[in-house]
Amino acid sequence: MPDSSSNTPPTYVPARVWRWDSESGGRFAKINRPIAGPTHEKELPVGDHPLQLYSLATPNGVKVTVLLEELLALGKQGAEYDAWLINIGEGEQFSSGFVAINPNSKIPALLDRSTSPPTRVFESGAILVYLAEKFGAFLPAEPATRTECLSWLFWQMGSAPYLGGGFGHFYAYAPEKYEYPINRFAMEVKRQLDVLDRNLAARRYLAGDEYTIADIATFPWYGGLVRGKLYEAGEFLDVASYTHVVRWASEIAERTAVRRGQRVNKTWGPEELRVPERHSPSDLD
Repeated sequence: MPDSSSNTPPTYVPARVWRWDSESGGRFAKINRPIAGPTHEKELPVGDHPLQLYSLATPNGVKVTVLLEELLALGKQGAEYDAWLINIGEGEQFSSGFVAINPNSKIPALLDRSTSPPTRVFESGAILVYLAEKFGAFLPAEPATRTECLSWLFWQMGSAPYLGGGFGHFYAYAPEKYEYPINRFAMEVKRQLDVLDRNLAARRYLAGDEYTIADIATFPWYGGLVRGKLYEAGEFLDVASYTHVVRWASEIAERTAVRRGQRVNKTWGPEELRVPERHSPSDLD
């Protein structure tokens, strides 16, 4: 038993069997739950284009809209798409229609209606690979460079949860701030930034001289972080010291397709940057 005269809080002792008895608190408490599957019946809307994207302009969602805009900039007209807004704060990712495309109930989710039957693709990394292979762009053909690109893509997919669900949650969203989890995940995020910085010291892009889906996947997370777009944590993490990451992120941020893709499915920030849904190129003009 802790000393009742001490100001030290008692140590949490996990129950023998965990039970979901109440909301966990924090910004996303009402949509977090320990079970999968739909919570309500609702079909998804379908537009005129073969590619139907259901998403939100979080870093994971931005990966896909940036790639689609990059493909269109290359003249790949088959990459025309409808981008439908999924409001995750309202639990729209738990509709029966969305769960049919992504059983994991996370944005983004893609339905390619140019195939018979239509092809569902979920998980942002899988969507990037699918689109890059479908249109023959942003994924190198040469085996060694392709492998390097995929290695960095999978690095991002494995690393970003420590930045988002780990550091971002405890630093920005948790109902209370605690030293241990913030320090633990801050250390890991800084290690990841160092990994990127050392690699980019010798390369223009993550996999070499060519801009690829590895860069497109990593930019919204780590590029956003060093550019002050995530969690207002730039000073806390001393992101300016990762000069090669800053250089890489600044260059990518200037690409026209990147600027366009970042606006799609966005419902916050300056009004002129919000494009909640995108159904034609003119929606971004």
